[in-house]
Amino acid sequence: QVQLIESGGGLVQAGDSLRLSCTASGPPFARYATGWFRQAPGKEREFVATISRSGGTTSYTDSVKGRFTISRDNAKNTVYLQMNTLKPEDTAVYYCAAARQVFVVPGLSGYDYWGQGTQVTVSS
Repeated sequence: QVQLIESGGGLVQAGDSLRLSCTASGPPFARYATGWFRQAPGKEREFVATISRSGGTTSYTDSVKGRFTISRDNAKNTVYLQMNTLKPEDTAVYYCAAARQVFVVPGLSGYDYWGQGTQVTVSS
């Protein structure tokens, strides 16, 4: 069973950058497609980005395209979310999730394992 731990969240100002990490323990991480999601207070969890097992295919929700980049280092069992030009509306708890698939189409479905989340707060 895969265990996922997110890190890298914090309090930043609008326009700043953060890099989130999702580190996995258990079976080799290269077996899993991985996604990032977020949930703002009072809102439903939403898809942010996803990356295939090899890292060769990525997809993003429209609101983060051009600002966020998902990547992975399978040798380190880690997936990253580089977030640039952060906006107050990016404030949320960010979660990573892993799926026993080559790639998961954008959305909330298809993931087998979830982390506990890391808080990102962007002040205006």
